[in-house]
Amino acid sequence: MTSIFSITSPSELALIFLIATLGGLIKGLVGFAMPMVLIAGLTMIVPPDWALAGVILPAVVANGMQALHSGKAAAIASVLRFRVFLLVGLVFLLSSAQLVTRVEPDTFMLMIAVPVVAFVLMQLLGVRFRVHRQSARLDAFVGAIAGFIGGMSGVWGPPTVAYLTALDTPKQDQMRVQGVVYGLGAVALAIAHVGSGVLRMETLPFSMLLVLPVTIGMWLGGQFQDKIDQAMFRKLTLLVLLVAGLNLLRRALLG
Repeated sequence: MTSIFSITSPSELALIFLIATLGGLIKGLVGFAMPMVLIAGLTMIVPPDWALAGVILPAVVANGMQALHSGKAAAIASVLRFRVFLLVGLVFLLSSAQLVTRVEPDTFMLMIAVPVVAFVLMQLLGVRFRVHRQSARLDAFVGAIAGFIGGMSGVWGPPTVAYLTALDTPKQDQMRVQGVVYGLGAVALAIAHVGSGVLRMETLPFSMLLVLPVTIGMWLGGQFQDKIDQAMFRKLTLLVLLVAGLNLLRRALLG
């Protein structure tokens, strides 16, 4: 059976651990972008299916920690508030995950990267786009986009964060909601990719191996996140979102 130790050198494995720690650090700061950091970094070292598998278990653990940071009651309240988003996103995630070995995700990444980059640039330039009232229809629309892209690529943060930012969600609420959304999405992704064959006996130990560096990085990021005020958190979130959107655009156009 192929293992991560047989397809990487010690220096490459050390770089993988560094990438995982960096992903956890960024997640601890702004609540998202870990899958994008891991996917972008790991695909330079291991095959794409290994990279996607490597994201899954760290995402389950990290998002569980984030969702429960304010307690179970707050997490349940977030689930109830965004139940339409979660349910629709789940359906689309499970559906698109089955296409990951058959369809190139470039087109779908391009479809999400362009509006995300445009949204962030407008925000950073002072053009404020806000959603004054959350609605089930809008929840379903954004959830469908996030779920479909997430199932194809393991990345569902950009549309979720853009939506929460447009709702002007307070920092602590946004961190918790992201944890709930991504945590449930990560569990669904794990189940879906057991079915797709991405998460299998060969790749499962690799995914388990990355849990520790991601957790360490997330803890480090959390130490700084508690000291950031709402305005700075918004700017930092937008900057990370811009980088994430540009990376998706690069992947869509250049592969």
